[in-house]
Amino acid sequence: MPPYIIFAAVFIIGTVIGSFLNVCICRIPAGQSVISPASRCPQCGTAIRWYQNVPVISYLLLRGRCARCGARISLRYPLVEALTGLLFVWVYLRFEWQWATPVYWAFVAALVVITFIDLDHQIIPDVISLSGIVVGFLTVGLVPWLSWLDSLLGILLGGGSLWLVAEIYYRLTGQEGMGGGDIKLLAMMGAFLGWKAILPIIFLGSLAGSVVGIPLMLIRRKDGKLAIPFGPFLAMGGVVCLLWGRQLLEWYLDFF
Repeated sequence: MPPYIIFAAVFIIGTVIGSFLNVCICRIPAGQSVISPASRCPQCGTAIRWYQNVPVISYLLLRGRCARCGARISLRYPLVEALTGLLFVWVYLRFEWQWATPVYWAFVAALVVITFIDLDHQIIPDVISLSGIVVGFLTVGLVPWLSWLDSLLGILLGGGSLWLVAEIYYRLTGQEGMGGGDIKLLAMMGAFLGWKAILPIIFLGSLAGSVVGIPLMLIRRKDGKLAIPFGPFLAMGGVVCLLWGRQLLEWYLDFF
């Protein structure tokens, strides 16, 4: 089968999953079921028919508006769908067809949900992070280059390292500097990627957070207490380590 057909099929699968992730992003923080009721327009409450819910395409055909009331539909919906499709293609390019591929599709899907929920509400739901820890650990057998010990140490190092940073910050300042959701998120990443990925994830997440956070504080003229969710930056670091971790390590070692 030609590669472009495979890429297209994987992208379509990813956008379909992304459509479901949009439901999770909207409903999980509200404590609602992600299964029922069916998707509806948030303005008029009209049920969205299947042909109006085709990922990305329906948004373009409807010009970003509800077919019934004309209310504007957030651009985030097709962006989440397209982003998930692209991530699925990248994971396939990295691992091709093997048992590890669906494991890491599930991993990046969880990171997409966590990222957008954290951006909206500054929370990381336990139902995603804690479930992810369990799923990551139980699926280690499908990832040939990881052992059970690698995953277990990743959970302990991931959760323990951020917990230690948060505890030291609290002892020094008397204020909470990092939420428990970030700690559980990094433990989840350790479960999927192993203990060796923890420090690179923290470094990349902190670097990206600084690049974004420092200009924001300068523009808004705020002090260091400006609340910026760290989960999306950790998620970015996790994706980078998953897809290009080995290349980054080799590039780093070339300097010495």
